[in-house]
Amino acid sequence: MSEEKKKRLAVEDDIVVTLSYTLKVDNKVVDSSDEGDDLQFIQGAGEILPALEEQLYGLMVGDAKQVTLQPVDGYGEVDPEAFAEIPKDEFPAEIPLKAGSELELKDEDNEVHYARIDSVGKENVTLNFNHPLAGKELDFAVRVVALRLATAEELDHGHVHAASEHE
Repeated sequence: MSEEKKKRLAVEDDIVVTLSYTLKVDNKVVDSSDEGDDLQFIQGAGEILPALEEQLYGLMVGDAKQVTLQPVDGYGEVDPEAFAEIPKDEFPAEIPLKAGSELELKDEDNEVHYARIDSVGKENVTLNFNHPLAGKELDFAVRVVALRLATAEELDHGHVHAASEHE
């Protein structure tokens, strides 16, 4: 592809987008791409939050944008049904029962579920299965670092492949 054609690429479906970003919640940075560790995804493939993806259409390399997503467009509202009380004696001794601790649990079908300890009572531990950013307003600062056409294989697989696989 010629340099002139590359310069005219804009974010649209089936374009591989390389994005630098900073995510703030309550004015605190909770996630950020580091130099050389930018986010790469195929626009339109549903790899990032749909409401964020929608805000990127039409941007070109070098363009920057502030995007604020309400909870409903981010990780949802806090679901009161996503809390469970578990007797303390069901936890292995090596697990520290401390509010805020993150756990990886397997159900009877061997599926992994993530939870955080919400509170520790005298006999029970309350687990929160909501996403850690549920109920939060998300403030993104994004900048398009690079754009390229996705390969047929990437489109078929629905995700970006390592650089050595497409160059």
